[in-house]
Amino acid sequence: MELILKYFPDLTEEQERQFAALYDLYSDWNSKINVISRKDIGNLYEHHVLHSLGIAKVVNFRPGTKIMDLGTGGGFPGIPLAILFPEVRFHLMDSIGKKIRVAAEIADSIGLKNVTFRHARAEEEKQTFDFVVSRAVMPLADLLKIIRKNISSKQQNALPNGLICLKGGELEHEAMPFKNKTIMWDLKDFFEEEFFQTKKVVYVAN
Repeated sequence: MELILKYFPDLTEEQERQFAALYDLYSDWNSKINVISRKDIGNLYEHHVLHSLGIAKVVNFRPGTKIMDLGTGGGFPGIPLAILFPEVRFHLMDSIGKKIRVAAEIADSIGLKNVTFRHARAEEEKQTFDFVVSRAVMPLADLLKIIRKNISSKQQNALPNGLICLKGGELEHEAMPFKNKTIMWDLKDFFEEEFFQTKKVVYVAN
């Protein structure tokens, strides 16, 4: 929890309470349903919560923004972002039912009111959103093919609507086809922990 306050010192009491509750909730659920690698649960705040909040270091979503979190698993990056942006609406999707159930139960436990959940494949979702966020569930080209239909043409943020991904490693080749529409940020420029050395936020305009 200190790690979150180190980089996001202006949280409200409610946000602090919600972030602080995540560890026990994920530990408890993870013992029943494996949503985070068992050996990684001790790194929940660094590897999952703070990593998700990397998106907030590059874009400040305006109130009323609608965001779909594709392949959310146990709720990343959607739940940490929904805590940080209470005026933004998040729709978390995953094709694995038990994972989406855990995410929904955790959101309910901490009193998150700005999230909805759906157990489905991305191809089945017909709603439109300002942004789709994802923790690198597939290559950019495949992801963009699926989510293009879900990106609204109405703009309300400083960053034009599009896809925002958390990815690691060498991405130049993967982003090449979209190079005129892509911006990449190194998370090591925002977070000093070793884990973030190779992690990036990748944005592709629609």
